[in-house]
Amino acid sequence: MGSDYDVIVVGFGAAGAAAAIEAADRGARVLVLDRGYGGGATALSGGIIYAGGGTQEQRDGGYPDTVENLRAYLKQEVGDAVGDETLDRFCAQSPHLIEWLKDQGVEFRGGKVSSYKTSYPTDDFYLYYSGNEKAHPYVEYAAPAPRGHRVLARGMKSGKVLFERLSASAKAKGVTVVPLARVHELIKDDGRVVGVRYRVLDRTHPHATRHAALTRATAKLGTWMPQMVKGAAAEVERVWATGAVDAEAHAPSVILAAGGFIYNRDWVTSHAPQFEKISPLGTAGDDGAGIALGLAAGGKTNKMGNVAAWRFLAPPSAFLEGLTVGADGRRIANEDLYGATHSNVLMRQFGGTGWAIYDAATWRKIKSQIVTQTQLFQRLQLIYLFTTGHRRSATLDGLARKNGIDPAGLRRTVDEYNDGLARGTGDPARKDRDLCAPMRTGPFYSIDISAASSMFYPVPGLTLGGLVVDEGTGEVAHRDGGTVAGLYAAGRTAVGICSNSYVSGLSLSDCIFSGRRAGAHAAGGR
Repeated sequence: MGSDYDVIVVGFGAAGAAAAIEAADRGARVLVLDRGYGGGATALSGGIIYAGGGTQEQRDGGYPDTVENLRAYLKQEVGDAVGDETLDRFCAQSPHLIEWLKDQGVEFRGGKVSSYKTSYPTDDFYLYYSGNEKAHPYVEYAAPAPRGHRVLARGMKSGKVLFERLSASAKAKGVTVVPLARVHELIKDDGRVVGVRYRVLDRTHPHATRHAALTRATAKLGTWMPQMVKGAAAEVERVWATGAVDAEAHAPSVILAAGGFIYNRDWVTSHAPQFEKISPLGTAGDDGAGIALGLAAGGKTNKMGNVAAWRFLAPPSAFLEGLTVGADGRRIANEDLYGATHSNVLMRQFGGTGWAIYDAATWRKIKSQIVTQTQLFQRLQLIYLFTTGHRRSATLDGLARKNGIDPAGLRRTVDEYNDGLARGTGDPARKDRDLCAPMRTGPFYSIDISAASSMFYPVPGLTLGGLVVDEGTGEVAHRDGGTVAGLYAAGRTAVGICSNSYVSGLSLSDCIFSGRRAGAHAAGGR
């Protein structure tokens, strides 16, 4: 069977683009098939790249970091998601990863870092502490360093700009990109993957322009409030189905980089039932199609029960000065943990039900920080929290009863916290001392941080598990041993660096790392 291309890439987000660029740089003829218009979850993201070990941006700001220090921190996040050799390689390559992105036209800026903890920085800062670097217990293992490298762009355009630069680089290197193409079958010859069968929207279809307009209009809103664009999404699907035609392409290597499976609710229920109530974060393409293709070819999966759920408390940073509790009044965890880390405890140990509790002084402090610490999209959510999204009572017992929290349990948690501060021993949960203040003066306030609290205050999330791969090459591991010849996986279609624990920027970094790994090996000796 003849080959039309040397490498076929299924999916055109960060992982797919990195794979295509790397393969093209090695002389391969590359075809990319994407079910959308390119970008995937990458284009909708905050455009954060987690990198350290002494990047130029870290040095520009005077923030010392070493590869060894980066590894010591990441080992706590990564655990057994990948082997030690892979983590060593990822960390050693980390400073170069930023330089490689610059070679593709992506811009970064170092310098000053915000003095406050945030889930996403304002446009004054493009380097920040994007994970658990300063929080217990992680700070016990490595010296804190800012490693969240935000792509240079205004507002929430960093992810969009990141993908635009990667896409332009790939196309400039001769990569052929076909949008609106859904791969439904891998072609095999004598056990080896040699191509794909797919359906693609005929661009001459009378409603092709409408399809593009609806997709653009609903993409970002659908990430945060999918229920609000349900009708438009159904129309997009209908147009594609009526105008799609059959096609196939052949190549000795196929790379699956089609995202995760958070939009496949049946899979979420089956693999991660604790996370059923969260909102999907990504695109409709994150339906597990790439993983399913790998399984059909003989692959196997791992870490499918791991999900990153995002209940960020900050900004403003004073939100972290409150106490988070479950229905029994017990403390959930130290509030200065990264949002997804804190949420993992909330989801797995408290059934996804919890509240953040504040006294009057902290509530006033939160409001005073809004202008200087938040972006527009964050302020829209704050409007809800400061109007109908909170409850108030003159006493802690009254607040507990209003929320259905055990009053005695809440009082015990607050007393233990206040006593620790008064004695000088600090917070029993070991929150950063700079974020601790006694909780004494009413009125008291609560915010429901539960997974299903409100459509205006959702808990979005993404899946972290996927196909098991050979960590040296990116080839899909066969369930009976060895690998599936000719088949690779990268990004959230595969198990990777962030498959146990997610912090901002780590998934995109892994997408670039694993995409380049697969692209290099798939291109062979060219």
